[in-house]
Amino acid sequence: MSDDEREEKELDLSSPEVVTKYKSAAEIANKALQLVVSECKPKAKVVDICEKGDAFIREQTGNMYKNVKRKIERGVAFPTCISVNNTICHFSPLASDETVLEEGDMLKIDLGCHIDGFIAVVAHTHVLKEGAVTGRAADVLAAVNTAAEVALRLVRPGRKNKDVTEAIQKVATAYDCKIVEGVLSHQMKQFVIDGNKVVLSVSNPETRVDDAEFEENEVYAIDIVVSTGEGKPKLLDEKQTTIYKRAVDKNYHLKMKTSRFIFSEISQRFPIMPFTARALEEKRARLGLVECVNHELLQPYPVLHEKPGDYVAHIKFTVLLMPNGSDRITSHPLQELEPTKTIDDPEIKAWLSLGTKTKKKGGGKKKKGKKGDKADESAEAELMETTNGATAQE
Repeated sequence: MSDDEREEKELDLSSPEVVTKYKSAAEIANKALQLVVSECKPKAKVVDICEKGDAFIREQTGNMYKNVKRKIERGVAFPTCISVNNTICHFSPLASDETVLEEGDMLKIDLGCHIDGFIAVVAHTHVLKEGAVTGRAADVLAAVNTAAEVALRLVRPGRKNKDVTEAIQKVATAYDCKIVEGVLSHQMKQFVIDGNKVVLSVSNPETRVDDAEFEENEVYAIDIVVSTGEGKPKLLDEKQTTIYKRAVDKNYHLKMKTSRFIFSEISQRFPIMPFTARALEEKRARLGLVECVNHELLQPYPVLHEKPGDYVAHIKFTVLLMPNGSDRITSHPLQELEPTKTIDDPEIKAWLSLGTKTKKKGGGKKKKGKKGDKADESAEAELMETTNGATAQE
């Protein structure tokens, strides 16, 4: 085996150390999400909450691997975003932004953490209200959650990416909702948040991706956004974009001094992971980022919108394709839902009844497999109860 092959082998899930780093990053991401949800209250400023989420991740990761010989990179892998109501994604405003939350807002919270480049990302949708979520708001939440549960069961070795695309669209249709176009679920590797193997959210003639098969020891960020509207995201204002990622394969000699200064700072502080312009000096950043983006040195994450009045829900989770099955390592509990629709489709029910663990042959391991399946069955029963909560009252 060559050194390159050995290096490659050591850096996937066949290495217990790698699994530990993914799970440690996931634990911090889950806690950061919990903190952000608890901070979301009427009249709270969005930028303040985003800052708290990022600060928590920096603090928690900073306490890990302090006393090791090799310097281990760690910190925010995706800045905290809170996208409100018909805003679909990537809203992480600058310090000067005055946007506040209001009672009844539907919030998409999105963030990520990494340890040594091993990334855990998570997104969750929370409605700012007491008691159960009802009506179409509950439909879109039930749709995105059921789609996520189906995707978890279909992202497994031997299955194809297009199986997942077709299944999540079928789930959204069952709730009279649409999967939002243009969202990609990516394979992740060390220091790579958007790997080449992807799952398309909606297949249409304009967007095509290569057919791919899931394999053991791979890691995926499964990213699903559902809307009660048309599911066609619109960019309304480029000035709202604050999240960027350095395009490591691009070179260009910047003309403006401000641009060179900003790009030098980005290269030192955020060489690989997405970052928020909030971390840079605001006035200088506004000037310098434009030239960097125009010459493709930075890849922007635009803030996208549905039509006003439409509900948009988002779930993203990190899944490790382990030898004993799929391990979802990031999540957050849903609010109580009372949707107007129920799942009657036998194919969707069959997908939901699939276990996420692989049954092993032979002695003691088989029992362990059964235990895992029981946990899956109880989770499945809970899911069906949540998503079908309205049936008794209809």
